[in-house]
Amino acid sequence: MRVSAPLSLTALAATGLLLAGCAAPVDSEQPTEPAADGAFTLYSGRDEELVQPLIDQFEAETGIEVEVRYGNTAELGALLLEEGDATPADVFLSQDAGALGALSQAGLFTTLPADVTDAVPAGFTSTDGSWVGVTGRARVVVFDGERLTADQLPDDIDDYVDPEWNGRVGVAPSNASFQSFVTALRVLDGEDDAAEWVSALAGNSPQIFEGNSAILTAVDEGVLEVGLINHYYWYGLAAEAGEENMRAQLKFLEAGDAGSIVNVTGAGILNGAATDADALEFVRYLVSLEAQTYFVEQTFEYPLLPGVDAPAGLPSLESLINPELDLSDLDDLATTQQLLADAGLI
Repeated sequence: MRVSAPLSLTALAATGLLLAGCAAPVDSEQPTEPAADGAFTLYSGRDEELVQPLIDQFEAETGIEVEVRYGNTAELGALLLEEGDATPADVFLSQDAGALGALSQAGLFTTLPADVTDAVPAGFTSTDGSWVGVTGRARVVVFDGERLTADQLPDDIDDYVDPEWNGRVGVAPSNASFQSFVTALRVLDGEDDAAEWVSALAGNSPQIFEGNSAILTAVDEGVLEVGLINHYYWYGLAAEAGEENMRAQLKFLEAGDAGSIVNVTGAGILNGAATDADALEFVRYLVSLEAQTYFVEQTFEYPLLPGVDAPAGLPSLESLINPELDLSDLDDLATTQQLLADAGLI
């Protein structure tokens, strides 16, 4: 069963900002014998079209019913902060590490067992066992290949807010992945430089979109010259249309640049579900060989389980990693959201 509900980003994010600082940690020690009732509730910040087939597969294999509430990751994260321990959610599946870190910092996650967290290499999961990374996704620049070539594009994200690109760049400021990128910019370059970049972007007449898919479509149709997205959207469309038919092309920025960070999707179990064996089985399934292969073949993301090959044509994950960035440091989404709001981008 799945339920979709629209959410108000402004209202929920504002509530989340207030509650993030006052939520009290809860004892998250798990009992040795979790209980199972054959069902659990999932809040998914990942798009329905991307993950519902995997959820259906999990239900068919286990007989466990998953009730899903879909929404924007940032909105659902704010909702979870608002609901606190009264949330009906048992598991949160996030589009990025930032939202997971914010909820972990607020003490809303129980501790996952070591066999789950150890399945993923350090650097792609939490440092305290509160959530586990599921897939990797690289930030990239998508461009109109009929008007531009890769060597005409800057290699550094800072240059995309130069006057030369006024009105030519598409972004999705309400999207969790974009917000995590800005958070990474704050972490890597400092608060002042990040604020300057956001201000320059806002003053450069960016074209605003709801998400990555809309940006990619606009570029591929020749409506937009350049956009900032996650890599796998392009690979998904290319698989349908054929790479030879793609007007949109990708450029990976220099390794280490905030515009090329590798973020992760991930999942955590809420404190109220610390004894829920069904919720735990689902999270364990996400880092299984079967699920990781699904993500490679169907969503074109980087697998995090060792031994599973990445989609063909992608740069190696190791070549994109910024050793100076700890994904756990992307937990301060509240400040990023306020920064974007102050600039009039959300």
